[in-house]
Amino acid sequence: MKHAVMSALFVLLASAVGCERSPGSPAGTTGGSPVRIAVIPKGTTHEFWQSVHAGAKQAGAARGAEVTFRGPEREDDREQQIALVQNTIASRPSAIVLAPLDHAALVGPVREATRAGIPVVIIDSGLDAMAGVDYVGMVATDNANAGRLAGEHLRTLLPSGGKVLVLRYLEGSQSTTEREDGCIAALREGTGIEVIDPGRYAGATRAQAQEAAENLIAATASFDAVFCPNEPTTFGMLLALRSRGLAGKVKFVGFDSSEAAIEGLRRGQVQGIVVQNPIRMGRLGVEAALDHLAGKPVASVIDTGAMLVTPSNMDTQEARDLLSPDLKALLGG
Repeated sequence: MKHAVMSALFVLLASAVGCERSPGSPAGTTGGSPVRIAVIPKGTTHEFWQSVHAGAKQAGAARGAEVTFRGPEREDDREQQIALVQNTIASRPSAIVLAPLDHAALVGPVREATRAGIPVVIIDSGLDAMAGVDYVGMVATDNANAGRLAGEHLRTLLPSGGKVLVLRYLEGSQSTTEREDGCIAALREGTGIEVIDPGRYAGATRAQAQEAAENLIAATASFDAVFCPNEPTTFGMLLALRSRGLAGKVKFVGFDSSEAAIEGLRRGQVQGIVVQNPIRMGRLGVEAALDHLAGKPVASVIDTGAMLVTPSNMDTQEARDLLSPDLKALLGG
């Protein structure tokens, strides 16, 4: 009987040890079991997040890991994203890749995941926490620099000076705040430029953005150019300018690709959009999580790059790859 008990204990111990990742385990396995990476974006409807999903899916397929993708229905629903993170922690994935809706509100859930032994990689937007302690690292656009690209381009569009109207996106969204501030800083370095920044926020949806843009335009006596920091604000502002007969009459620089923005570039109603690389962001976010699980070092900040697309360069291969990725093929839809 004693020998039988000892044998059973030995089997149990061997099984437990086998559940831990060994240094030689393949990137997509933990002790022979598939690694599961839970990607939690800010939302799922906009083309930007579909592109992030495509990149995340690519990385998982390349390295034999299972990737799930689930985000809030609205990009201003902090409570839903917090609940998603907490429910994900309970499901015990290997790691989480998170685009936090709010730089402060998601700190607690991220620390909860880390304490539970689930590493978190932050993508897209920053968090008021410490890389290497509270989370693994951050994979994102250098948003302040991307905002500066927009501001510097607006200065070239207004060589004699002018008034630039800014429509902000969403309070608490660190990525767009950095773009807004970067653009305004670049504008203020020019001569004869007046920044009109009433601190009006568009909200999370295109419909909200259009309404906010209509109200902002109505409340502004005159302006020569407009800046918007992401896809819904750019879309909403373009519709508002069209409805008031101002499209093409004022200079317009926006952010992120959409069919409407591309059409605006071709029609001379948009003079530039700063385009991120969301496919690369999703891919590198998942790769960072897999590298961390494999015991490889991960940089605290990984810049995914940005490009200013204008009517003059929009047909280059580099611009086309960023403006119009074949998401249906990439996502298998």
